[in-house]
Amino acid sequence: ITPKMSFGTGHHATTFLVIQQMSALNFKDKSVIDFGTGTGVLAILAEKMGAASILAIDNDERSINNSEENIAANGCDKIDLRLANEMIFEEKADIILANINLNVIIDNIRKIKDAVKNNGSVLLSGLLVVDEETIKEVLKTNNFDIEKITNKNGWISVLVKPGVFPPTLN
Repeated sequence: ITPKMSFGTGHHATTFLVIQQMSALNFKDKSVIDFGTGTGVLAILAEKMGAASILAIDNDERSINNSEENIAANGCDKIDLRLANEMIFEEKADIILANINLNVIIDNIRKIKDAVKNNGSVLLSGLLVVDEETIKEVLKTNNFDIEKITNKNGWISVLVKPGVFPPTLN
């Protein structure tokens, strides 16, 4: 992975955390959306882990160009790369990866919820430890069940699943 002007080689704590949590998920024959793909590293990993299709989205044309190069360099052919300023999808995905930041995640949380299958998984990162209570509240409000939170060097990654309706009260 050559990062150029994009984010994501796997060395930053947020990317590391997502990769770590991805290793526990089954990507075989799954559909994936990588929202905020950056270098494409997570989309590439999803394909290498057996995903059947990956929609990789970024709002930066330089990131799209960088991702194209990295996707080609890694021999990937299941990644549909798109330039978009928000979460987009045509079909619901089994797994959504969003290694962005708190504000973009909050702004797109309803679209993320709409884009994931009922039994799917959403992996969020780019979140600071100090954002943990905020993201938990946003996830609870939007009826997501938190499966696992990991942290490293002041950053967190949150694995969630769409909650059953109506949400259970705690």
